[in-house]
Amino acid sequence: MKTKSIGSKSLVIWITGLPASGKTTLGSLLETELSEMEIPVTLLDGDVIRKSQYPGLGFTMNERKKHIRLIAEKAATLLESDRFVICCFVSPTEEIRQVARRVIGKNRFIEVYLSTPLSVCEERDPKGLYRKARRGEITDFTGLDSPYEPPNNPDIILDASESDPKTMSKKVLELAFNTENRSQRVEGSKGLRVKGSKSLRV
Repeated sequence: MKTKSIGSKSLVIWITGLPASGKTTLGSLLETELSEMEIPVTLLDGDVIRKSQYPGLGFTMNERKKHIRLIAEKAATLLESDRFVICCFVSPTEEIRQVARRVIGKNRFIEVYLSTPLSVCEERDPKGLYRKARRGEITDFTGLDSPYEPPNNPDIILDASESDPKTMSKKVLELAFNTENRSQRVEGSKGLRVKGSKSLRV
């Protein structure tokens, strides 16, 4: 289905979560679905961007903060060409994510938290990184020897161990295209509105 005119200005959809939580899978599907609607979109994926553009950056908290600031600046520039930007980054602390939000602008920033449990992420482990971290071959690995702070107030919370990518993508796009939902967020797996709630949980 093509939906070229949606009445929604360009946005950054920032997907955060543990390694192997499903960020890239969701981000890639969002990119595909937006492209099919003839909506300009750019996908920025953490592993790809780090290797291709910032190979010298490590994984200390200061380096992670610098990395996210650079990505946020790139995303903000892309927004000026009137497009959606999907960012798939662990971005492990609230402070780091707030840096991105400030650079991009809070009214153009949707925070998607993939709350997939650590046990599920470790079982998936498509790149074998958890196994390497457990053996001590990788240090500062988020979720094991480096902390991950769940977002305090994300726009939407999704668990990839309970929902399929297509369902999650639909929920994110519904939120992105509905201005009222963005300003009055919903909580509850059945869409139940709760007074004072600021997150959509699925």
